[in-house]
Amino acid sequence: MDIKQLIGETTDYDKKVALETKKPKSWCKSISAFANCYGGKLVFGVANDDALVGLSDAEGDAEKISEIIKTHLNPIPEFKLSFEKDNDKTFVIVEVMKGQQTPYYYEGDGQLIAFMRIGNESVPAAPSQLRELVLRGSGESYDSLKSRYDFSNMPFTKLKSV
Repeated sequence: MDIKQLIGETTDYDKKVALETKKPKSWCKSISAFANCYGGKLVFGVANDDALVGLSDAEGDAEKISEIIKTHLNPIPEFKLSFEKDNDKTFVIVEVMKGQQTPYYYEGDGQLIAFMRIGNESVPAAPSQLRELVLRGSGESYDSLKSRYDFSNMPFTKLKSV
């Protein structure tokens, strides 16, 4: 894989210049959003201007990434860590799969937030999106939910009005 193909922030790609261990929300929100939506890849070692910076301790950062995901995401999404080299620079790529147990929350700073990927941003899920994620995670849809009305003894005229 060519690292240059992953540059840019899109619906299923995001980039970070370095691993921020003191501010895990800055990148964990992308992990949550990828798991809650279509899946995606987070590339560490790429600057905002798309310059290939690389990581000085890619293996150590990969260990920290794995640990932070396990402690700050609930449930833990399915993900793969890989390394990519470009000349003398090493990058860590976190590939997050589309989750089945939605919603995937970021837990930290006294907060519990599910994120969604909207275009090239990871944003907190709106209440309607959160309800949809809960239904998807439980294997249900709005169409399969039981009605709050009891239709067993209703005449058609009453049914039509309801």
